[in-house]
Amino acid sequence: MPDFRITNCHIHTNTAQHAPVGFPFPAARVLRNSPGLILFIAGVLRLLGQQNLADQVDRLYQFQQTGAQPTQDLIFREVKKHYPGNTRFVILPMDMRGAGYGVVPVGLRAQHDELAALRMADDHLGQVLPFATLDPEVPGSVEECLRAITELGFAGLKIYPRIGFPPDHPRLMNEVYPVVAERNLPVMTHCSRGGVQGRSVDDYTADGYTRPYAYLPVLRAFPELRICLAHFGGQRDWAAYVNATETQGHENWMQQIRQMIGSGEFPNLWTDISYTLFHFEDYAPILRLLLKGNDLESRRLRRRILFGSDFYMTRQEELSERAICIRLRDTLGEALFWQIAETNPEVWLGEAEESDKTLWTLSG
Repeated sequence: MPDFRITNCHIHTNTAQHAPVGFPFPAARVLRNSPGLILFIAGVLRLLGQQNLADQVDRLYQFQQTGAQPTQDLIFREVKKHYPGNTRFVILPMDMRGAGYGVVPVGLRAQHDELAALRMADDHLGQVLPFATLDPEVPGSVEECLRAITELGFAGLKIYPRIGFPPDHPRLMNEVYPVVAERNLPVMTHCSRGGVQGRSVDDYTADGYTRPYAYLPVLRAFPELRICLAHFGGQRDWAAYVNATETQGHENWMQQIRQMIGSGEFPNLWTDISYTLFHFEDYAPILRLLLKGNDLESRRLRRRILFGSDFYMTRQEELSERAICIRLRDTLGEALFWQIAETNPEVWLGEAEESDKTLWTLSG
């Protein structure tokens, strides 16, 4: 459909060289250097009749093989083949030097520079929207992030508080967010109980840095900043919602995000469905019900959800990128799919004006 353009607002192309040598555990170095061992384990599991476990190990092998690619360009080419030729991708790097798992072979500056070159490559022109990242606790990281934004012209900011810093860290509040807001750029941040966690950060602290309510000081200090809480709270909280069970801390992050957006108090708060919707059969019908309502809260939420996949984390899952897109489009219907895949991303990226600003001035 040439008149439409998907924007995938959440993918990764960082290689294993951008991760610490001991992540996520010391033995990971052995698995990286001996991918055949993963296939051997899968074969043994099949011989033992453990087909489901063997399939999971096979997907781990796919994930490992993607990360083992020598360049971000090669990883980007893997995801591009699942989408129409005019699709755009927000690429989110990571600074894992402060995660506590050892040395990171390729530093943040080189990672940013490679993304800048990827954006300018002839066969990717118009498809790469690189975001800058940082860890405010790592010396030089803030300065490198600002270089990527102000000198390289990156399209937004990505933060990952679960590594070990609050979203209202003083360096973010005083040095980074003001620049991002002045340049009218969006922010993407991890908002799920899973993912990368600093080695010295306990679950309670990590959740405290990651929970939706942790962003209240940022939202109030920078109301013009368009902040996306990625993963719509994450699979654990969606599962808790479906099964009517409690989560750690007795907070459901999916419901928190719905309430914060639906209230209208934070008109520049967003979320995306990356990775969470790869458990498609469980969660896609819920997403459709949340989005199709005509009440004010549903209408607000419908304007603030972004399509994203979280490639290449999704290589660990059974469904492919293309399969998810096809199923999601079928489940949501044309109007809702293009709302989250085309219209909403253009507003979040600062490329288009909100078509109905009265949504954020009416009382709920």
